[in-house]
Amino acid sequence: MPALTRRTALFIASGAAALVLTAANSAYADTGWGGSTDNGSKTDTSGDANGATLSSSASGVIVFDRSKNGSGSSAGAVTAAGSWTPPPCYYAPKYTPTQLEKYLTPIWEAESTGYQWDAQQRDRYVNGHPYKDFNKDRADKGYWWDSYVPESQIGAPGSLDCDKPIFWVDKGAPPPADVPQAITPEILAQLAYAEIRVPSTEVNLAPAGTTKVNLPTWAWLDTAKFKPVSVTARVPVLGIEATTTAVPVALKIDPGTTDAVTYPDSGACQLNTDGSIGEPYAKGKADQTPPCGVKYLRSSGSGSYKLQATVTWQIHWTGTGVDGERHLPDGTFGAAQDVVVQEIQAVNR
Repeated sequence: MPALTRRTALFIASGAAALVLTAANSAYADTGWGGSTDNGSKTDTSGDANGATLSSSASGVIVFDRSKNGSGSSAGAVTAAGSWTPPPCYYAPKYTPTQLEKYLTPIWEAESTGYQWDAQQRDRYVNGHPYKDFNKDRADKGYWWDSYVPESQIGAPGSLDCDKPIFWVDKGAPPPADVPQAITPEILAQLAYAEIRVPSTEVNLAPAGTTKVNLPTWAWLDTAKFKPVSVTARVPVLGIEATTTAVPVALKIDPGTTDAVTYPDSGACQLNTDGSIGEPYAKGKADQTPPCGVKYLRSSGSGSYKLQATVTWQIHWTGTGVDGERHLPDGTFGAAQDVVVQEIQAVNR
């Protein structure tokens, strides 16, 4: 019976055995990446492991350091350019010999997976074809590897492609050559990408909140509030890690109406040398053209326009055994803000 059916068997197992299995291997519903709902700055140590046990938490053996990530209720995940997504599944250490025994034995005892499959599994992991007694005599020399599905990719195309049976890898040895989805620094970088949270892109406007028809409205982002963020993902038991960094490079303004012009014409405001975008309004510049901004040509009436400010973030990563920086697809993150536009009233005498 293939590994995919083994996963299905976990769900159809009944009674106490099913409860034990679910607790022992939460990865079927989890399993680990892009699943954080906490935008705060912290290090997630739930995936840590030592020589005797591997964590059965959602993060498995991966530790995320989010201390340099964006934070706050308005922070959010970037949308990658094109069709790029994090890996839909991957393989990494999941069990020690004792843990694998505790995971598989209740499945066999539940007899819900069929005698033939149970016998094949016992032959593979207990009877020496090719593993003997769950490799307990090698407990300090390696780990059992199994598949994970990032939480953000559950149900996505390819999420069930990692269907190889659980396999053994000695410490310091590479995983089998026919397992392209085995965890690497590059895969860690991609998983860290999914954990990136960037700050809100609400821009400073002058005039703020309410402007006038045909009056240039200046827009800018301060470098103090607008800076790179990063997340590090590491697998302590393998001694590998990767840090993925997002750097703001441009701001795109959509006025929220076709009755407006943007500065520049494209609406794309580039990064200044000091890391800011645009230029703060100063007294006396009311009639000047802002380097970044918008001019509304029609009143918003009794309502307001939804100005959409979208920042492009350039993504790169560094990792174990990798020289220099390597790039991942750019990401974008936007936010809308209300702008009231009023007509300038004139009285003729």
